[in-house]
Amino acid sequence: MSAGANTATLPKFVGHPLYMVGSDAVLIGEYPSPRTYGTFPVILAEYVREERVLALPDAIRKMTSFPAQRLGLPDRGLLRDGFKADLVVFDARTVKAPATRTQPKQFPIGIDYVIVNGQVVVDQGRHTGVLAGRALRRGRPST
Repeated sequence: MSAGANTATLPKFVGHPLYMVGSDAVLIGEYPSPRTYGTFPVILAEYVREERVLALPDAIRKMTSFPAQRLGLPDRGLLRDGFKADLVVFDARTVKAPATRTQPKQFPIGIDYVIVNGQVVVDQGRHTGVLAGRALRRGRPST
């Protein structure tokens, strides 16, 4: 598929009601995929702010409650009492992903705080070194 065909088709997928945001990228080696650092900021910067394929609330739903619901994760994806505290504080006007294939290990711009399982992982735009994430299993509450 040519690059032009990809850029013309991708917004249609992103805007589809059943589309969810996710990535298969993993942090392995010196040159991981730029998706490792940039999947979600790309959606917010390009498809919400620049191209207006999605409204911000729709994009957030496609990143949070919709995947949690589809994957059967009963205590994730929404801000509710008793749910796991996974939060991202970002500036919708500036968020973007500078990661590239040649320089993939670049944290996003405009993401000030990330809280995973109630622990601060990114504080004022800097990784704290805390590794609070864990593997989740479909249909099972996080324990």
